[in-house]
Order: sequence, then C-alpha cells, then structure tokens
Amino acid sequence: MSKRIADFIFIIIATAILIGFSEYGISEEYIGFSLIPILIAFYLGQFVQRKFKK
Repeated sequence: MSKRIADFIFIIIATAILIGFSEYGISEEYIGFSLIPILIAFYLGQFVQRKFKK
C-alpha cells in the first residue's frame, strides 16, 4: 500500500470518528482538542513507517 493511500484511509477514518463524536454530542465544547490525539497518531504512524521501512 502506498503512503498516499494509507494517508487517505487515515484521513477518512479520522473524519468519521470526529463526525461521530459531533453527532452524539460527546465533544460539543472541546471538538478542537479531540483533533490533537488524532494528529499525534498520524505523525507517529509516519515516523514508524520511516523508521522501520523495509
């Protein structure tokens, strides 16, 4: 799987999670802060991919 496809899939999943949180009212006041763990996971995944690339 290419990096571009993996990034696109991650963005779709992250968007679905944020929309789900918004629909159920879980993060009404703090929706901006819910983006921080998703961005950390994204950049951590990119780091691991570069570090352990075969």
